[in-house]
Amino acid sequence: MKKKVLVTGGAGFIGGHFVQRMMNRYPDYHIYNLDLLTYAGELSKHKNMEKRENYHFIKMDITDRKAIMVLFAKEKFDFVVHFAAESHVDRSIINPEIFVRTNVLGTQILLHAAHQNKVAKFVHVSTDEVYGELDFDPTIFFTEESKLLPNSPYSASKASSDLLVRAYYETYGLPINITRCSNNYGPFQFPEKLIPLTISRVVQEQKVPVYGDGKNIRDWLHVFDHCSAIDLVMHEGVNGEIYNVGGHNERTTLEVVKTIIHKLGKSESLLEFVKDRKGHDKRYAINPTKLEKLGWIPNFSFEIGLTQTIQWYLDNKWWWNKQL
Repeated sequence: MKKKVLVTGGAGFIGGHFVQRMMNRYPDYHIYNLDLLTYAGELSKHKNMEKRENYHFIKMDITDRKAIMVLFAKEKFDFVVHFAAESHVDRSIINPEIFVRTNVLGTQILLHAAHQNKVAKFVHVSTDEVYGELDFDPTIFFTEESKLLPNSPYSASKASSDLLVRAYYETYGLPINITRCSNNYGPFQFPEKLIPLTISRVVQEQKVPVYGDGKNIRDWLHVFDHCSAIDLVMHEGVNGEIYNVGGHNERTTLEVVKTIIHKLGKSESLLEFVKDRKGHDKRYAINPTKLEKLGWIPNFSFEIGLTQTIQWYLDNKWWWNKQL
């Protein structure tokens, strides 16, 4: 029997790339893309697959318990890969309630449906932000054993959902894995995020806002490398285990913005330092050794990945212009 894979949030940035990877690499799998199509979800990236018999789109809210239970009972999924989430920190500061509803309640509903219908593996895609922040010591990294110390409503909601996933493994024996990734970048990323925001602003010669002094450090991970990691964990991950996915590409916000400005041949006068974000974590950095021992190797250096990403945004202004 062909495997059935439910991908929640498959119209979003990372989930969308994962759907593409599954369709391209596993033609015998049936891929179910479940998405509510909120502001950051769109389906143009999947136009090439819409007529394929093993691709199925379902517009549904993961917090609709009745609809989710009916869907799981009907389709009997083999795998669930759960991306669907509210994920923008600034939005979580303004309206935290929607983050709790989607990220916590929605995850619990999916877990319950997976448990009731004997899903073979539930992969929960989380974030390094659940660990809180690191200082600027370059020898210290987040590991899977690091404490959960979230500092924003977004990261707190993701940490809560992580704990629910763990509880369904410990209490009910649901086969699960949790992945925690560093900052993603690549094609089709919604232009509220740093890299596409900077590219779109610089191309239009508009000011690029930089929080505080711009010295906050993030570890950057190409979305293709992230999706290859999730694919590996889905198929080879040890039940109950957490895997950190890091890019080995630490940069300050200011470095990232300046690099994009220079690659586009513009002036640093476009930089605009603005009031710092509330609860702004100083540094994130991941040790991905555990995942590497499972067999994962990232393919993109930040230099190559960023150059290719900039070119994609230059070649696809039609896409990001309609998002602005």
